[in-house]
Amino acid sequence: TLPGVATTPGPPARDGTPMAKLTIRDLNLQRRRLFLRVDFNVPLKDGVITDDTRIRSSITTSQYALDQGALVLLASHFGRPKGKPNPEYSLRPVADRLAQLLGRGVVFADDCVGAPVQQAVDTARPDNAVVLLENLRFHAEEEKNDPA
Repeated sequence: TLPGVATTPGPPARDGTPMAKLTIRDLNLQRRRLFLRVDFNVPLKDGVITDDTRIRSSITTSQYALDQGALVLLASHFGRPKGKPNPEYSLRPVADRLAQLLGRGVVFADDCVGAPVQQAVDTARPDNAVVLLENLRFHAEEEKNDPA
């Protein structure tokens, strides 16, 4: 267990003893960055999201973290852009819909690594907003499961 962190009983370990399972509610999120891998692989037609169910499913967790004072960074893949940037597979429309659903700003990072991410985090910090990173699959390492 972690010092100062409450735990809830989880499934039993191999020896039959209950394992402690942390949930987001067990963490102190005040002034922290929370990285969430989400599934925003939503259907698009002519740049318009036709079913936002997957976006809506992330709202409860994201909103809870924001209410606790966290800066939320969201990462997702979208489609199969073959490991290189392709505007057809950008998550920018998702950022717009997410902002509508949350009723607050969402800063969109033009990449999912490097300086664009740092710049987005710096922009989001004063407003305690959400950062959505660009499609993880714009990097070939994502589909190859490359640790680099």
